[in-house]
Amino acid sequence: MMMIKSSPPKALVIKINIFFLALFLIIYAVLFLRPPSAADYIENPTSFVKCSFRECHHKMENGIIKMKAVLEEEQMSNKSRPERIMIKREKPNFLNEIMGIGMRIGMVNMESEDVSDWNRHGQIVPISFEKVSKYLEWKDLFPEWIDEEEEIDGPSCPEIPMPDLNKYGSLDMIVAKLPCKYPEEGWGRDVFRLQVHIATAILAVKRGKGGVWNNGRVKVVLLSKCRPMPELFRCDDLVKREGDWWYFEAELARLEQKVSMPFGSCSLALPLWGKEINKVYDVSKIERRMEKVKREAYATVLHSSDAYVCGAITLAQSLLQSGTKRDLILLIDKSISVRSRQALAKAGWMIRFIKRIRNPKAEKNSYNEYNYSKFRLWQLTDYDKVIFIDADIIVLRNLDILFHFPQMTATGNDNSIFNSGVMVLEPSNCTFNLFMQYRKKIVSYNGGDQGFLNEVFVSWHRLPRRVNFLKNFWSNSTVEAGLKNQLFGSDPPKLYSIHYLGLKPWLCYRDYDCNWDIPEQHVYASDVAHHRWWKVHDAMDKSLQRFCDLPKQRKIELEWDRKIAREKGYKDRHCWMNVTDPRRFT
Repeated sequence: MMMIKSSPPKALVIKINIFFLALFLIIYAVLFLRPPSAADYIENPTSFVKCSFRECHHKMENGIIKMKAVLEEEQMSNKSRPERIMIKREKPNFLNEIMGIGMRIGMVNMESEDVSDWNRHGQIVPISFEKVSKYLEWKDLFPEWIDEEEEIDGPSCPEIPMPDLNKYGSLDMIVAKLPCKYPEEGWGRDVFRLQVHIATAILAVKRGKGGVWNNGRVKVVLLSKCRPMPELFRCDDLVKREGDWWYFEAELARLEQKVSMPFGSCSLALPLWGKEINKVYDVSKIERRMEKVKREAYATVLHSSDAYVCGAITLAQSLLQSGTKRDLILLIDKSISVRSRQALAKAGWMIRFIKRIRNPKAEKNSYNEYNYSKFRLWQLTDYDKVIFIDADIIVLRNLDILFHFPQMTATGNDNSIFNSGVMVLEPSNCTFNLFMQYRKKIVSYNGGDQGFLNEVFVSWHRLPRRVNFLKNFWSNSTVEAGLKNQLFGSDPPKLYSIHYLGLKPWLCYRDYDCNWDIPEQHVYASDVAHHRWWKVHDAMDKSLQRFCDLPKQRKIELEWDRKIAREKGYKDRHCWMNVTDPRRFT
């Protein structure tokens, strides 16, 4: 008997189709709609970190955790967020004086502020830009070391997103809200804070109505409980302050020069002159455009004793030998003897007397007790630019090119700080008063003026280390010694100056560097650099050389150090050298 199959019920067919459709959707979601894995991001880290791989490859440490944070951040951005509460704050009274009708007002980082009542003055122009990545750290913008000599691929800087200027026309005023994390430790070195400062400055220069119509100045209003960065918005340009509101009429020429510099010390402000040491560097892009340029000067400071008189005399002579025609200004206090003053004036210094400034955090009779006297340099207001040079430095090549650079321009030191041995500054009584106001509040990392100034001028421009070449050998290797000694002795000079750390040349016998006689001083010992200093000394007038004579107590100390070195049998054998320095016998 033949069996006849009946067709399945229609409801069963529908259920089977729905099952397979659901299974297909689940597989599709798993394979194609899953969030990107950590590996996907590792292949292209620059998609979320705005810097080159070479600059930020170290951030891949604990990379999985950081990638997870990025994923969570992106997922959150796709979800609905609670409506932002706008801050309604009263406008400062001074706005009634500076704001008219029909103005175009650029608003930077003001998204959380209710600015609806500003509309009666004209058009509000929100300025948009991508916030800098939270993975970009201050040390990426201000690294301790960069490839100045371009032995690898040259220095490079991370990217800091800026507004697209093509979107905006001219602006009558720029208003910006500055981030402020005070009193958190390191609050001044906040990358987002720097980004907002720079974006505001660029808008003021490129889109602000300045020029002859506004006496070369542009209107900037800043909202911040912290003082704005003096590197960009100088206290000299502050017109009024009311609570957290600051009104600046920024000098366009100075601000324009600042924004033409690299942002951060991750690139040189003054690149090396290529392989040819005598090649002239083109400064046309960073030359000042001021209608009236004041005088310029080199300066140094002596106080408390005659210990550095010989160094200051030799520095002046080296500056004159470099061919500079700028004034040489020496700030001294009454502790410098009359005889020394006369010699310093004969050496080329124009002397000005100062009252010492005590470092309130220094111990009494310590070496740095009065080193805040260096702040007096900012009172040289009859000069537009001053290049400060420490008295334990000699200049080998003309440094006049540095007058084309703004405050604060210097060479790098440790971590993200600059070395204050050679620095470009802009005198200002207002800045000086700022120093005096904060000298009891700011904690200097080294207890001296260098630490203080680095807390005020956190953003600075990097000069090549050849401009202020430190006499030290930190790695104490044969390779390092060979390279540095070659630079110390090069003729014509490849260095612009030598900074004599450790025991000073005039406190040693001229025959060899006495840093060799003390083990802990070996990192500063170089006979080549030592003889280079004496070469400048020997070219001086004999009457000036007498101020480099050895005091009786110093001769005793030198002989004692040589005796101990011989007893311990130091390998360098310097202590066994026959001393011919005539100062030993006078």
